[in-house]
Amino acid sequence: MSDQHADLDWRDGAIPVSTRFDDPYFSLDNGLAETRHVFLDGNDLPNRFAPGFHIAELGFGTGLNLLTAWMAWDASGQEAPLRFTSFEAFPMSADEMARALAAFPEQGEYRDRLVTAWREDQTLRSLDNIDAQVIIGDARDTLAQQDFQADAWFLDGFSPAKNPELWDANLMTQVAHHTKPGGTAATYTAAGFVRRNLTDAGFDVTRIPGFGRKRHMTIARKPAP
Repeated sequence: MSDQHADLDWRDGAIPVSTRFDDPYFSLDNGLAETRHVFLDGNDLPNRFAPGFHIAELGFGTGLNLLTAWMAWDASGQEAPLRFTSFEAFPMSADEMARALAAFPEQGEYRDRLVTAWREDQTLRSLDNIDAQVIIGDARDTLAQQDFQADAWFLDGFSPAKNPELWDANLMTQVAHHTKPGGTAATYTAAGFVRRNLTDAGFDVTRIPGFGRKRHMTIARKPAP
């Protein structure tokens, strides 16, 4: 278990900003709308939801993406739990998470359950009604140790210009290795080296309109045999 923690500043008293990477955890415009546009729409969700569906993520952050996917999963009428695996190097505290997620009151009960479980155990193995796991540590080391293949990836590290380690070629190769044939990935960034690394890893990569002030974002699909 890592002993490193998030170092935060707060913009307008509500939006967490990483002082380590000088980058906000979610959009200054509307973090929830950004998550839906980038990670749900970008992976064609909830249309692809099916029993046993598995989302993996680089950059757990506030837990906003998990909450948004979890609520969409339940709203789609799925009965079996969603599987959600996330990787986080610098976890925030439960109090910091609660403060950040207070910006999204519509997540209500789900948010409260997440914060309670996070306070008890940052792996989230105690969280009910979702098969969630957060793996704490450097994803460049921890992802290679996993044996799953996900249906969809949320690539949500800090800006590639400020946190290039979470977008490097070796890690994108590991993401591809841990993606089912026909599986997808989506990210808010359209940085050229990120798209090249995803392409070199074996994904079919497309640049599409981004959210808010971001002109473009990236979606990727691992070809089926």
